[in-house]
Formats: sequence, C-alpha cells, structure tokens
Amino acid sequence: MKKNKTFFDQIRLIELPKILDERGNLSFFEENSHIPFDIKRSYWIYDVPGGSIRGGHAFKKQKEFIVALSGSFDILLNDGKQDMKINLNRSYRGLYIPNMIWRQMDNFSTNSLALIVSNTFYDPSDYIYEKKLFLNLLDGE
Repeated sequence: MKKNKTFFDQIRLIELPKILDERGNLSFFEENSHIPFDIKRSYWIYDVPGGSIRGGHAFKKQKEFIVALSGSFDILLNDGKQDMKINLNRSYRGLYIPNMIWRQMDNFSTNSLALIVSNTFYDPSDYIYEKKLFLNLLDGE
C-alpha cells in the first residue's frame, strides 16, 4: 500500500558545506544548489527577549530556509495533522520548510541569530495568521 505524502515529507535538514580553517571556519549556501529555490528575500531575527515566541503563522506560497548563525532556537511545525519540533544550533545546518506549514520559533538562546531566506518577496497577503483558517485551507486542498 502506497503511503500518502504529507507536507512533512518535504521538510528537511540540510547540511551545508564546511570549510575548516585554523583562522576560522566558513559555511555557505547557494540557491538551487544547497537550497531548492531561487532566493528572493533574506531577513534575520535577533535580540529576542527571553520567553518570546516568533512566527505563529503559515505561508500560502512562501518557502523558507532557516539557519541559526549564532546560538540556538526551536522551530515548532504543524502540517494540520501532526507536530514536529526541530532545534537549530549549528551554523552549517539549515532547515528547509515548504509552504503551507504552520511554524513558530521559541526557546531562543542569548545572542541567537536566525537567518531566513525565502523564495518570494514580502507579501502580506501570503501570510496566514489564524490557525483555524490554516486548517480550513488544508482541508480544502
């Protein structure tokens, strides 16, 4: 019997190249090589007060790749059926999240820095801020 694919089947941790050097290490990623999309926008989250939660939304079209450049944080994901929690704490490993996944970030360590790149330009109409609406949209698919 063939298993139905879910959005969670598309989520993946991606190991980035590491160039080790006694003067300091270097990692990088390139669009359509290490991450599966063209990069249209980059943004970062920093100076998050203890106990704060970021995110709490889904995107209709936007796909993201998230890297903890410094420190660590958890990403809580939901595909409408199940939850997944991923801790990012290495600058050479990132998380690819497709569209239509509910996401929120919490448990930020002191001085953490999250870099996010996406496949779309900023579009407020792409955001789904209500979990009930998100679940209804999934049921309509």
